[in-house]
Amino acid sequence: MSATLAAFLDDYSEALRRHVAEPGQDGLTQGYDLGRRALVEGISLLDLTENHFHAVADYAGANADPQTAEVALEFLLQTLAALDIATRGYLDGTRRYEQQRSRAEDLEGRDAFRTALVESLQDGFFVADDHGTIVEVNSAFGVLTGYGADAVPFRLPHPWALPERLGYPQIGTEASRFVTPIRHRDGRERWLAVSASSLVKQENDERIFVGTVRDVTAEHDAQARDQAASRLATAVGAATSMVEVLAVGLDELRRTMGAETALVAIWPSRTGRPDVYSCGVSPTAPQGEPEPENTGPAPQFVAVPMRQSGPRADGPVVLDDETQALLDRARRHSARGLSAITGADEGVEAVVAPLGETGDAALWVRFGAPRAISAADWALYSLLVGHLSVALQRARNFDQARATSLTLQRAMLGPIELPPRFSVHYEPALPPLEIGGDWYDVVPLRDGTIGVVVGDCVGRGLSAAVVMGQLRTAARALLLRGAGPAQLLTELDAVASRIPGAMCTTVCAAVLDPERGMVRYSNAGHMPPVLAPPGGPGRILEGGRAVPLATFDTPRRPEATTALPPGATLVLFTDGLVEQRGYDIAEGFVKIAEVLSETGAALPRDVADAVLSRLCPPAGYDDDVAMVVYRQPPEPLRLDIPAAATELAGLRRELYRWFATAAVPHDLAADLVAAANEACSNSVEHAYRDREPGRVTLTAHCDGDRVVIDIADTGAWIPTPTNPGYRGRGVEMMRVLTEDLSFEHDEHGTRVRMWVTLPSITFPTANPLRTSSRPPTVSARQNSF
Repeated sequence: MSATLAAFLDDYSEALRRHVAEPGQDGLTQGYDLGRRALVEGISLLDLTENHFHAVADYAGANADPQTAEVALEFLLQTLAALDIATRGYLDGTRRYEQQRSRAEDLEGRDAFRTALVESLQDGFFVADDHGTIVEVNSAFGVLTGYGADAVPFRLPHPWALPERLGYPQIGTEASRFVTPIRHRDGRERWLAVSASSLVKQENDERIFVGTVRDVTAEHDAQARDQAASRLATAVGAATSMVEVLAVGLDELRRTMGAETALVAIWPSRTGRPDVYSCGVSPTAPQGEPEPENTGPAPQFVAVPMRQSGPRADGPVVLDDETQALLDRARRHSARGLSAITGADEGVEAVVAPLGETGDAALWVRFGAPRAISAADWALYSLLVGHLSVALQRARNFDQARATSLTLQRAMLGPIELPPRFSVHYEPALPPLEIGGDWYDVVPLRDGTIGVVVGDCVGRGLSAAVVMGQLRTAARALLLRGAGPAQLLTELDAVASRIPGAMCTTVCAAVLDPERGMVRYSNAGHMPPVLAPPGGPGRILEGGRAVPLATFDTPRRPEATTALPPGATLVLFTDGLVEQRGYDIAEGFVKIAEVLSETGAALPRDVADAVLSRLCPPAGYDDDVAMVVYRQPPEPLRLDIPAAATELAGLRRELYRWFATAAVPHDLAADLVAAANEACSNSVEHAYRDREPGRVTLTAHCDGDRVVIDIADTGAWIPTPTNPGYRGRGVEMMRVLTEDLSFEHDEHGTRVRMWVTLPSITFPTANPLRTSSRPPTVSARQNSF
């Protein structure tokens, strides 16, 4: 027997005798602790049981009673409790081990089956963890992406993700079903439909995602072609000129094709140099220099004749000789089709194609880097170029029709040359053709007066323009014959009654007398004129009103006369300016009066702009607008200042303000201010030399169409030296800046007189065609002042 066993048995016997002698919980606790000790020390159950039997026999002997045997048995059972628990735990562990081994064998068979099933799928299969890392893929996944099972795991960002594509879907976070573009390992861009579901592992509660991917590139390309063609057709459908078609069409074409530059070259005369319309960066930017990035809402679009000088990164497009020859050959191809320009590595660098049916236009599209183009890409490019070609031809036909209409209407609309101090404006309600029935006319008469007629025919478009042209011609003839306003409308009644469609035409006729400061006017159902003195409130001229033309027999039409205060502004206009849906006409008159009171010191053209800006509806005018603005010559300006250089700045400001009131154009006003400032400077510097400083007097007034300025002082006259050196050029400068210059001097002082004739206002018969940079609601002004 070993010492460990002997010690344990002795301790057991001693503990048993104490418990039998005094049974209690403490003894049972000692028995349980001895059972645990037996497990640790490896005591056999047989040895423990045998020792228990001998110990009880020795203690009780022949006098053992049943109660002693029961207490001893309780102690033994308490000792064996720890051993029993350990035995049952061992058996349970063995049983679980057998179960797990059986389950592992079953799972091994299942994994083999699952692997075979996943590999047989035609769609790509993947398993991703909760962080988006793909930890398992099948062979089909490798075929679709170029990344197979030998390279797993694939952590975010996945190697096939496109870095330039923002918002790449995170598996299991944004959407369980989505379509996303990828970059195949061979460089091709593909589109995949992804479907993912989330699962939770039972053994560790780990969240995973299982999904499939399918190649939908063909479906996406077909849909993209339809959408791109629809976008391009919609974009160019609203364009009404060749410039607008190319502005929106080239931008859409460049973005859809993923190109860097798109341009169209058009040969106006079939020979010589073409006009180049470009969208994107300059096609000949120097190599190695960064090209400007087009990040704004509108594309860089220029339309200029092609030049052969050095390249520029902005401004006019410059083509080299090789590109020009390439486009020249492309435009002569009779058959429609695209041609590829390839580089050294066989990648396509650019695409060229003829445009239209006339053989005078060609398209050139350049990519940022050579690329491989698939059959689907060629189908898309051909479709887009076809849409652009049709839209361009339609716009060119429309441009020709519009140019003819504009030339005809502008010839009928008003004079080619206007007297000074006038501004005229015409805003059509039909922007595509820009023709309508409103008109104006300004006719200088032989007695120095000026006839003004503003009319509005019923209806819009070409038919109203035809009626307008006949009535305007008749009214001009009557003015030149000497008819006053009332007589003009009376005789125009007879003319209108014989013109189909002229009934109910409204006309306001006036004869201005700038010399006397009077205006005579008569109104045939038209909007009344508005007159405003400088800085004062405007008022409506309500006199001389009667019915429209050719409505009732009017043997004598009324006529009214009113004074034109110096510097007053008179506005005659058609009803399209003040008639708006949902607004009272009176509100329009109030706004006009407010503008006139605020712009008494502005040029007539600025007054017209202010009126149109204040009254323009958010969606633009829905009726034709014709307007004439006239400025009566202001009161003479008289300035009496000390002969000091510090006073000249204030003098110049007063001169500028008076010139604006007198309707002197800005460039001419700047010349006159410079000449007057030089004359005053001479008086300040030379007239009072070696004497007490005196004063300088400046007077400016309008003498008909002339502006006269007098500068006088009471100082001495100093002749210009024969050799003035670096100075003494003031007189020559004043002669250049004015139309006439004269000097008078005596012992009482010096007087300088200078004057200029205000130029007539001229404008072309037809306005330039509207370009893409000009909003459709803005029309070209017909005068320069």
